[in-house]
Amino acid sequence: MVLFGGVSALGLKHSAPSFRGSEFMGHSFRNPCTNSVKLRPQRGACPLKVVCVDYPRPDLESAQNFIDAAILSSSFQTSPRPVKPLKVVIAGAGLAGLSTAKYLADAGHVPILLEARDVLGGKVAAWKDDDGDWYETGLHIFFGAYPNVQNLFGELNISDRLQWKEHSMIFAMPNKPGEFSRFDFPEVLPAPLNGIWAILKNNEMLTWPEKVKFAVGLLPAMVGGQAYVEAQDGLTVKKWMKKQGVPERVTTEVFIAMSKALNFINPDELSMQCILIALNRFLQEKHGSKMAFLDGNPPERLCIPIANHIRSLGGEVHLNSRIKKIELNGDGTVKSFLLNDGHTVEGDAYVFATPVDILKLLLPDSWSEIPYFKRLEKLVGVPVINIHIWFDRKLKNTYDHLLFSRSPLLSVYADMSVTCKEYYNPNQSMLELVFAPAEEWISCTDAEIIDATVKELAKLFPDEISADQSKTKIVKYHVVKTPRSVYKTVPNCEPCRPLQRSPIDGFYLAGDFTKQKYLASMEGAVLSGKLCAQAITQDYELLATRGQRTLAEASIR
Repeated sequence: MVLFGGVSALGLKHSAPSFRGSEFMGHSFRNPCTNSVKLRPQRGACPLKVVCVDYPRPDLESAQNFIDAAILSSSFQTSPRPVKPLKVVIAGAGLAGLSTAKYLADAGHVPILLEARDVLGGKVAAWKDDDGDWYETGLHIFFGAYPNVQNLFGELNISDRLQWKEHSMIFAMPNKPGEFSRFDFPEVLPAPLNGIWAILKNNEMLTWPEKVKFAVGLLPAMVGGQAYVEAQDGLTVKKWMKKQGVPERVTTEVFIAMSKALNFINPDELSMQCILIALNRFLQEKHGSKMAFLDGNPPERLCIPIANHIRSLGGEVHLNSRIKKIELNGDGTVKSFLLNDGHTVEGDAYVFATPVDILKLLLPDSWSEIPYFKRLEKLVGVPVINIHIWFDRKLKNTYDHLLFSRSPLLSVYADMSVTCKEYYNPNQSMLELVFAPAEEWISCTDAEIIDATVKELAKLFPDEISADQSKTKIVKYHVVKTPRSVYKTVPNCEPCRPLQRSPIDGFYLAGDFTKQKYLASMEGAVLSGKLCAQAITQDYELLATRGQRTLAEASIR
């Protein structure tokens, strides 16, 4: 496939830094055209003044979920200090591993956090290119309905790093290229009235009969509560809608976009449980669907503060420390983690906080038939592609907000030169886009992916972008492929999600795939880390005794 109708004939070169042995693959491209506008002011020029007007932080503290999350956080800080702190070795420094280590350190223990790559963050990792511009693994949104994440920001005193946007959901209109339809949640109304009002006021995407039938279809979920929601795990979104008599156009207009935003797959694959959990959070909490952007790159603005907190309490964080093997004792418990460089790391307890696919690759053979681990076979990471495109001018047909593309190839996108302070640029736009579903595209070349993306963008920006670049020109782009991202939330996965405490004494799991109520999300990852830390602190006596027994056995030999 030719990129942009002949641009490849100019002899453009790709630089393709890859993260060997990792789950991520990042690639980049720069257009050397002499007409390209510089992304940085020349030396001696006045720096750009950042002018961003964000919305005030909503009142989240009064929500019961926020209060519950705060109580769980404080339990680590107020618990009795251990006589002999546990040394806990944790594989993976994404949000789950960082969270586990943070709360163990708060409880007085000594976490040893090992990250395979040279950057913190896992699925929120980001890298800086030769121009000093950041490109990320994904487009990350922080919802009001993320109580553990919001508490974490507060505990680190970095809540001011979240840029809150107006309480709206904005969808592109494929049948009206360049136009958008909004769901605006009024601040004066409590939940769920603010959400109901937002739906009723929008007459561009759904007709009144469709709204009524959808509301009637949702009644069992409203009446049945969590038990009903969990029972829908066996149905896809598409099958549930049909079963409840909801018009197919409701799925087409709203839930294709929502499914791709939640799990990067379409409604004919996604478990309805996932949609119902999201709707429950968004409709039952006044600020649940209110969105915030981080004010800069996640490794520096979020992950490093967590790592600094861990270190300040005596914990350790090590990069470039890839696990090669889980070494076992004679009784099948963990003896140590063997690293690629030949070093071994021993502790009183061990945690795997990697994506589920990496965990499955490293599971010892003797554990493979244990039902707890055997069930993991059904949990598989979903592929996703994240794209950054820098343009030679400022795009006009955009918002200071997350936008649902409703494109068959794209999920959500945002003009990060507007929404994010660190990426702010008054002269040029930088679009960050999620390309999903990506299963059929993950092996394609970057040129093919960008070619397809720009054709979709031409529909979203008909007056500004064209596939042949005769209008706005691309200065450069980065394509980041994640062959295995969050676990694919297909029907009947829920029984396969493991608790954080494994049947192997001293071995624990953390990650959004483990059992917690927020499924595959940043909130799920952070909560899983807290639950993992809680399980370890609850097992303190057993683990401390186990460590003494091991030491005694070693001294006899």
